[in-house]
Order: sequence, then structure tokens, then C-alpha cells
Amino acid sequence: MKKLSILTGKAIQKLSRLHGGGSALPGLVIEKTDPRFLGQVLSSLPLGVAVVSGTNGKTTTTKIVTELLEKQGLRVFTNKTGSNFIRGVLSAVLEEIKPDGTFDYDIAVLELDEAHAVHFAETIPINYALILNVQRDQLDRFCELDHTAALLEKTTLAAEKAAVLNREDPLVRSLQTKNAVYYGLSKEFRKLFPSDDDLLSGEASSYDNLKAGDRLPADVVLYSLQDHHAVYHMEDREYSCDLSLDGIFNAFNAAGALALCRQILKDMTMVSTPGSPDQTPARTGAADPEALIRDLSSVRSAFGRSEEIRYKDTSVQLILVKNPAAFQLSLASFLEDDCSYMIVINDHDADGRDMSWLWNVDFSALPGVHTLSGTRAPEMALRLKYDQVPFEHIEEDLSRALDIFLPSPGHKRIFATYTAMLELRKLLTGRSLI
Repeated sequence: MKKLSILTGKAIQKLSRLHGGGSALPGLVIEKTDPRFLGQVLSSLPLGVAVVSGTNGKTTTTKIVTELLEKQGLRVFTNKTGSNFIRGVLSAVLEEIKPDGTFDYDIAVLELDEAHAVHFAETIPINYALILNVQRDQLDRFCELDHTAALLEKTTLAAEKAAVLNREDPLVRSLQTKNAVYYGLSKEFRKLFPSDDDLLSGEASSYDNLKAGDRLPADVVLYSLQDHHAVYHMEDREYSCDLSLDGIFNAFNAAGALALCRQILKDMTMVSTPGSPDQTPARTGAADPEALIRDLSSVRSAFGRSEEIRYKDTSVQLILVKNPAAFQLSLASFLEDDCSYMIVINDHDADGRDMSWLWNVDFSALPGVHTLSGTRAPEMALRLKYDQVPFEHIEEDLSRALDIFLPSPGHKRIFATYTAMLELRKLLTGRSLI
């Protein structure tokens, strides 16, 4: 059945490409016709499966983990397209598996949606989990934060070797697991990363209010960040790194990625290629922190996440925002002089229909916005008026909005929800080719 599923899936992929179909379609078909296929393939990996989940940062963090492990010599399978449902993982497997069933990888590092990670963990063994945060995102789907946390807890409990948890997020650090490892922030830096509770209460970090006995040791700590120069604390030492990643949130997610990589490399023994007697050298102990930090410096954000697209003689930076914490941290990371700003807010299914979270973001630091667009542009305009942030143009049609925005002076930054980001990237890439 496995070879038949491979041939069927690959045939559907070819047909799907010819007709412009979605990348997850082959996975959807195999998910229905051969539900054991994915488990059979991934169970053959010598180092098993690591899952990255949470509300914000999954795509870029998965990319960081993948590249760090590859630089350590491991063959890493991942769902590169960012399709984080099981059918997306299946489609990615079908792209890489050979017709005879050979799957030449050591470990799978997979970005999974909070809900689909549960179904994944029920059917496929997980060795490691990295949980980034729990924020108000797609509440029309997840209903409430406690429900999202309960879903993630099923994933952490399924992680056989280690679950790497964000110490600074109160819902994440309280998740039950068999073997918890934490990453965190220095006390001085913690105020820049509000949890959802902190945003609602307007108070300082909830972690600082814990009793000394309830505070948790962290394997990796983001100690400071100045421009792109980050300092991480590991093994009682500080390590400096000039990041290619943009945004303070990515610097923090990188701490989680480092902690996960350290666990995987520490546990690694002799790794053999499936179907082959060849083996890579055994490793004893965690990777050299200096090597990980050096490799981290060259990792860049995933597409659409702080991505820059050249347009004529300037660059346009796309910044994904989809909940209050993400928007607040983006504002803290990407405001500067000599810059024009655009905000695009959509409320399609993939964005979440409930946009009330915009009212929990403090926009007062914005010097002004050149253009507002998207299906919820009028509400965004009203929100800016309450924070006394001036704006010049409202145009719900995104193509016409770009016609207005692109001639604006200085560097250009666009804060956009998920579907808006995808449309912007397509429009900007097309215009750059003209």
C-alpha cells in the first residue's frame, strides 16, 4: 500500500501543478486513502520527529531549527511551504520520498498548527516539541486561550524526549510534560515581550511577580538585543551574535530554536541512513554553543516574515501581524525615521474574522501612516484616530492602495495580516519584474 500511495500522491502532484492546484491537495488525498502512510514514513527516521507549534513565529523558528541542524551535519526534513496542517506535511513528504519508499533524512522538524498538532501526536510518535507562545489569534476558531493551551499540552505530553517551553508565557510555562526544558529572557529585557495577560492588564511581566521558588531555570536566555546584535546566555556564559533575522520577536524565537537544537544534539547517537549501512559519526554531549551561535548569525526570516522585496530603487519590507502581541512587538522593532508606513488588515478565514484585538495594540508610537488598506481598513482608521495617529489615505482595494503607497518617500514598511501578506508579495513581485 505504501508504494501505491507514493505513486498516487506523486501523480496527483503533477496533475495539481498543471491545473494550478494547491500544494496540500496530494496530502489530503493520501490522508483519506492511507491514514497510516505518514506514520510509517516518519517512524523510519533515526532521530524521529520534532514539532514546532504555538501562536506566533512557527514558520521562521522552524526554519532556524532546520538550518542550525543542517549546519551540524544532519539531514533534516521539514514542511518548507509553511503548510502546517497534516495534509501539508504529507504533501511535503510526497515531494521528497523516492518511488521505492526511500526517505533519506535523519530527523523531521515540522511546523504544526496548534489543533492539527494534537491529531498528529495521536497517530505519530513525537520526540521533541517546541512551544513558542499562546496569543489571541483566530479566536473565532479556538474560542479562548485556555482551549488553545489545552491543545498544546497534548502535544507536550506526547513529546518523549523533551518539550522546550517559553518560560515567559504564563500559559506555556504551565503546560504539563514529561521532560520540560525552558528558554527565556533576562529580567531587564522581559518588559519588551508582553504576554497576552500583560497586554490585557497593562502591567509588567507576570513572570517577575512569581515567588523565587516558582521561577524556572532556562537553558537559553536572550540577554540583550541592540539593533541586530544579540547576546544569549548558555552554560553560564554569554555568547554574542550579529543576527540576520529582523525583529526582536525573531531574536527571542531563536532562543527557543537554540534550546531545541541543544536537546536534539545532546541526545543524538549513531545515525544511519534508512536502507543503508552507512552511519554518521556519533556525537556525545550538546553541540558547541559557539558553533550554534556562529551558524545562527546567517539564518534569515522565512518568506513574508520581515521579508524585503526590491521595487525600482527602494525596498519594501513586509511584516506579518495577526494578533496584539505580534503587532506590538513589530511596532517596537520596525519604527524609524525616514520611513513610510502602510497597514493592511483583512478578515478572511485564514486571518480570523474577529479583529477586536486591534484595540489592544498601542499604536501611539507610530509617527503616521501613509496608506490603509484591506477589508478592515475603515476599522483600522478608527483605531488610529483613538491613538491620535495621523493617516493620509484609505483604499480597500490592495492593488490601487499600492499605486498610492509606492511613490511615498523614504523606506517602505507594510504591516499586514496573513492573507494580505500573501497578496502583497504576489503584487510586489509582479511589479518588480515589470
